[in-house]
Amino acid sequence: MNSPMDQITDKNSQKSLRPFFTLWGGQAVSLFGSQMVQFALIWWLTKATGSATILAAASLVGLLPQVLLGPFAGVLVDRWPRRWVMFVADSLVALASLVLAYLFWSGVVEVWHVFALLFVRALGGAFHWPAMQASTPLMVPEEQLTRIQGLNQMLQGGMSIVAAPLGALLVSVLTMPTLLAIDVVTALFAIVPLLFIAVPQPKKMDQPESAAGKTSFGDDLRLGFRYVLSWPALLMLIGMAMLINFLLTPLAALQPLLITEHFQGEAIHLGILEAAFGVGIVAGGILLGVWGGFQKRIYTSLAGLVGLGVGTFLLGLAPASMFWLAVGSALLAGSMISLTNGPLMAILQAVVDPAMQGRVFTLLSSAAMAMSPLSLIVAGPFADAFGVRTWFMMGGVLTLVVALTGFVNRPLLRMEEARTPTEPPVVMELDTAVPLKTAVQPD
Repeated sequence: MNSPMDQITDKNSQKSLRPFFTLWGGQAVSLFGSQMVQFALIWWLTKATGSATILAAASLVGLLPQVLLGPFAGVLVDRWPRRWVMFVADSLVALASLVLAYLFWSGVVEVWHVFALLFVRALGGAFHWPAMQASTPLMVPEEQLTRIQGLNQMLQGGMSIVAAPLGALLVSVLTMPTLLAIDVVTALFAIVPLLFIAVPQPKKMDQPESAAGKTSFGDDLRLGFRYVLSWPALLMLIGMAMLINFLLTPLAALQPLLITEHFQGEAIHLGILEAAFGVGIVAGGILLGVWGGFQKRIYTSLAGLVGLGVGTFLLGLAPASMFWLAVGSALLAGSMISLTNGPLMAILQAVVDPAMQGRVFTLLSSAAMAMSPLSLIVAGPFADAFGVRTWFMMGGVLTLVVALTGFVNRPLLRMEEARTPTEPPVVMELDTAVPLKTAVQPD
């Protein structure tokens, strides 16, 4: 069987994917370094403070910038050259890591310094992620978008398996300045290619101009909201993402209690369960990369959502004497995460106007992530009152209901037929008009 990469490259003699995979590979290396350092910083906060409040605050610091600033960042991603958005975002995070390394080396580091780096990381992510996602359909043929998303899911799952254990090992043998220096070095793999690879820019949508001849930031922000609100299928997708996030976000926080209170397990059992999720995500990403999903991508996402609901329900249903069933359920749920998210992102990359994708991606991300604090507030008392397993089983059943609702929602099922426009025009960064199918990247 060919690898996902072979499945992609074998079918693209008409268009070179080398520029995209150069960027993608650099971003993968950078993400690996960031994940390790993220683990090290959280561990340092744990050892230095021993405070659950500090750890909760650290999570909020890493979450709120993307929730609150996401829609505004999306406007800027659509207004500015996306290559330089990614370059500045990656460089800012690397610089912050370098400054924190110096503070650790000089022995003057304080908790708020770590919080500041976590904030900068989240801020950089709020710009970088939508810029990369919005650039992908301008560098990759549409028929390969689902496979590319399969590779992304595989990468995310692999990181969840490898980064934390390796970070734990490095924390025990390296100093914090050295670890942060690794983060800076891996960031260079993402930054340097952006100096040499041109990233296509979409032609801006036709819209009323201000008296000065250009649309304002506020005009672009309002246009983004109107674009989303006028598209019922897109609103349905955002609503589904919000509900699923509300139901499933607390699972990671409740897993330790599921292990200790129900399965009477130890840390090793929790590690096995978390690793099973990661292995499942990788397996689902490989499957998606090789197979590519159903021709109608929304069916792949909805089928994945059905499997995710079933896996989550079985995880809560597993008897205390059948830990192996919980591990199998985690594998199933993890693989279905890839089959749900990958095609969904490919759909949005294919049907949303390229000039609007920064705003659409950040609105979707902000709305979904905004559910996380609310769901954690609700899930804790609920689990205390009705049991941890009840939230798992309820979340699984409701996820299944959401998926089945999608199968009978006609606007959602026809979303891929409503592309706007059919052939999105693209211009290169030097304002040279180049059609998407004939664009040639400079060496």
